[in-house]
Amino acid sequence: MREFVRGAPWWTEDGRMVRADPADWERLPGDTWDRAGMPAGVRLEFTARGVSAVEVAYTASPPEGADTHRAAPALFTLLTGEEAIDTPASPGEHRALIQLPAPDGEFTLHLPETLRPALHGIHPVDGTLTPTARRPRWLVYGDSIAEGWSASRPHLAWPALAGRALGVETVNLGYAGAARGELASAEQLASLDADLITLALGTNCWSRVPHSARLLYETLRAFLDLVRRGHPDVPVLVLSPVLRPDAEAVPNALGATLRDLRTAVERAALDAGTELLPGGGLLDAGHLVDGVHPGDAGHRVLAEAVTAAAAKTRAAAVRP
Repeated sequence: MREFVRGAPWWTEDGRMVRADPADWERLPGDTWDRAGMPAGVRLEFTARGVSAVEVAYTASPPEGADTHRAAPALFTLLTGEEAIDTPASPGEHRALIQLPAPDGEFTLHLPETLRPALHGIHPVDGTLTPTARRPRWLVYGDSIAEGWSASRPHLAWPALAGRALGVETVNLGYAGAARGELASAEQLASLDADLITLALGTNCWSRVPHSARLLYETLRAFLDLVRRGHPDVPVLVLSPVLRPDAEAVPNALGATLRDLRTAVERAALDAGTELLPGGGLLDAGHLVDGVHPGDAGHRVLAEAVTAAAAKTRAAAVRP
């Protein structure tokens, strides 16, 4: 089963997919560890030969906590190219029958993320299934926007869109409400294989755990230093916080506006010698469904910007 799974960097002893190192959970904030148990961006990728449908055995739970606020419905979504076919999922132990639109080809199957499914097996109806070839690995660390909040389907979150455009294996390390530059997370990123890394943080440093601009600057510099210990030559792209109208000019408990924090992120990225994509001008208020999170159109805008910046970053890294 695991050979078909993409985007799951760690597994628990009982076979659950998680997006933070279970051997290191005690060093993580509780909100980070909770979000790591939601398989954002995790998917199955396979090549079919003479297959009419695939059967996926899984056990799922009802949405709890923050997952009850996710917009994405409980569906398996099959992608072939950009065509998407949905199959309903539900809590409990089930076997989902996923009809294929053609008997041959490469397919990606996104999971009903908010049900946090444990996968037990994937089997073809007729024919054969083989895992798709591995592609270069892209680690995306960020907050709820990177996790995919307010995208109508997991495959429409900006890391998923950009990953397909770049032809890489996206590993979504977005943690809603978290991603404040915790140094344990930096060391976990440093421990993973990677060909490209993107960091998108800062918004949750305005209110959830207030940071001053100086604190965020030093935190990101330390975070980047630790990531670089594991990946001295891997291209790194930093995306600074996107628009959040209620925070742009409002000081937090330590006197920093989101504009101040955005400037701190951008200065830290440049001073560390990483590539920078300024986020402040990418979205407008019309892209935000709740004043904070972009809908599908906003995720497309972010994906296009990140795709262009990441492609440039990768190209620069391979120049003689």
